[in-house]
Amino acid sequence: MSKLLLSWNVNGVRAAVQKGFLEFLRDVEPDVLGIQETKAHTEQLGDDVLHPEGYTGIWNQAKKKGYSGVATFVKDKPAFSTSQFGEDLLDEEGRIVLTEHDGFYLFNVYFPNGGRGEERLKYKLDFYKRFLELANAYRKKHPVIICGDINTAHREIDLARPKQNEKTSGFMPVERAWLDELEANGYVDSFRAFHPGEAEWYTWWDMKSRSRDRNVGWRIDYFWVDKALMPRVTDAFILRDIHGSDHCPVGIRID
Repeated sequence: MSKLLLSWNVNGVRAAVQKGFLEFLRDVEPDVLGIQETKAHTEQLGDDVLHPEGYTGIWNQAKKKGYSGVATFVKDKPAFSTSQFGEDLLDEEGRIVLTEHDGFYLFNVYFPNGGRGEERLKYKLDFYKRFLELANAYRKKHPVIICGDINTAHREIDLARPKQNEKTSGFMPVERAWLDELEANGYVDSFRAFHPGEAEWYTWWDMKSRSRDRNVGWRIDYFWVDKALMPRVTDAFILRDIHGSDHCPVGIRID
């Protein structure tokens, strides 16, 4: 029986709830949903959001309020979960939840945005490097799936205006090189595996310029799957008709 795994940067879970997030969860019924950029501490949320009906919620929050944060909702309580890895680089901004499922680990990650100056770009690249080491360490026990907002479009096909954005964080060569490295380490961009060469599939649009209306977007949300697991993946897709955030959900089905 296949399982439905989804990932969605909700750009504020409290705002998303006002826009129908819990109804989406109830209607679509994913087996696992990772959300990013929750922008909330658990004491600011009710039980209906922390643990929606039928789900266990595993939350991680930044030390700073109203910033970053991730949560993973799981129908079947995971065999193991953690959000703390013992070092500030990975822990202080509440960016990772790790859960163990049937024969694989799932990392739900909100990767840093490097667009606020050189210091943040360095933080993003340091986080990328250390995270890959972390994922590969867990991979020694079980294959790994990485889902979330990676904040980088990999190739020119993955954004509407590649030439204009070569010096913009999110499409700089140094950021894209890490996705090359992820691929070289044996992780597969599941959407591209099922949709090779298909253009105009994006997951984020700038709201200020109403770019979603014109589909001028970026594909920066992913499921990267350990190649050892890819034979179990039966589909990968983008739910671009789902609104409620400046991102849309992405997903895979896995046997």
